[in-house]
Amino acid sequence: MKRQFVFALSRQDGFTLVEIMITVAVIGLLAGIAIPNFLKARTQSQTTACINNLRQIDAAKEQLAMEANLVTGASVVAASVHVYLKGESIPPVCPASGVYTYNVIGSNPVCNISGHAYGSGSGGSTGGSSGGSTGGSGPPSFGGGGPVL
Repeated sequence: MKRQFVFALSRQDGFTLVEIMITVAVIGLLAGIAIPNFLKARTQSQTTACINNLRQIDAAKEQLAMEANLVTGASVVAASVHVYLKGESIPPVCPASGVYTYNVIGSNPVCNISGHAYGSGSGGSTGGSSGGSTGGSGPPSFGGGGPVL
């Protein structure tokens, strides 16, 4: 009976160095897989948010053009466009620290970050030469495509 007692006192509880190293290696492997995916998701969400900002700016430009009777090619002042945006006192900002250029009526606004492009050739037209003689496919588009939110 005394031997069991001595054995219980000499036994040390805890993890061995090998067990701890395996645990650290597994955590490092999982982090190595997860971190690039998080960075990719962050970049993608910033791009999506920027494109949505550009879409809202374009819709505000079109509203300004219709209310102020501005023609295609007329220049706009950013402050006059902000009146037509929700939260007009705070202009939209690119989440990736880009800078927006509003451009003239009839052309899409742009961001200086590559990949942040809205309406690559298909939106923002107020019935220019693209609607020509296709056979009466309907009225010209005034909103740059997509739903109005």
